[in-house]
Amino acid sequence: MKFVFPTLAAMLISSAAFAETTVKSCDRNVTFDTPPKAAVSNDVNLTEMMLVLGLADHMVGYTGISGWKTLDEGMRAGVEQLPELAPKYPSKEVLIGADADFYFAGWNYGMKVGGEVTPDTLAPFGIQVYELSESCAHIMSKNSASMDDMYNDLLNLGAIFDATDKAEALVAEYKAELESFTDGLAELATAPRVFVYDSGEETPFTAGRYAMPNALIEAAGGVNIMNDFEKSWATTGWENVVERNPEVIVIVNYGKVTAEQKRNFMMSNPAFADIDAVKNDRFVTLEYVEATPGPRNINAVKKLAEAFRK
Repeated sequence: MKFVFPTLAAMLISSAAFAETTVKSCDRNVTFDTPPKAAVSNDVNLTEMMLVLGLADHMVGYTGISGWKTLDEGMRAGVEQLPELAPKYPSKEVLIGADADFYFAGWNYGMKVGGEVTPDTLAPFGIQVYELSESCAHIMSKNSASMDDMYNDLLNLGAIFDATDKAEALVAEYKAELESFTDGLAELATAPRVFVYDSGEETPFTAGRYAMPNALIEAAGGVNIMNDFEKSWATTGWENVVERNPEVIVIVNYGKVTAEQKRNFMMSNPAFADIDAVKNDRFVTLEYVEATPGPRNINAVKKLAEAFRK
């Protein structure tokens, strides 16, 4: 799937007929009288959601990318007109200084529970917040992660920015593409046991039942060995990994430690020698932007499904 990020002008979006819109953001209802004109997104996947809906002209910048990740060619072209306001999490002053009126972020995606940047702390400055659906598990009870989390965010962004038609068409396209792909997959005798290795050597940071990879793995025909871990992205113990004996290991690629270095760490460590995935060298790499909620989730399912059937 190749991403083309349309301009707002090309989409002929007009706010003249915009009706007051209320969307659900985690456990809050957020009402918009007009589409935001000075939006800021945090992190690469959330920024891609804005771009794929053609909302760059509604943005004054983005945050939280260069401090951890690099942009591919498509993303660089999509944000070339926008400044990065902060390489990691922005401060409240950064958002206020940019005259932002909207912040698209999530819990542990630009905001921290009890931190200085939250919906409550930004509200007095006229900055409304929409929270990434996957991240709501940090502040409320929710179901396991699903593809609907990503679809829901696109549809809500469409409603907020008066781009409902574009959002609905895009979600319908993603659903049809995924259904067509999965309908053509060969049946697996059993669902492979899968472990998501994000980072960490002393203790691994992984995806629990509320993190997007749980949904991606299930859509591809596998089972996340940590699907009973009542967390989103969190740290577990290596003993859990060894005991549950994954047949496939999904490495999330970003940051200073490369996917190959993570693979080499597991392949060379005697403690992991009896893990089926290590014995059979069954590793698959997802880029960070594929493993977190966003437009590249469909490609991620395809990549996993193919790896599960090798």
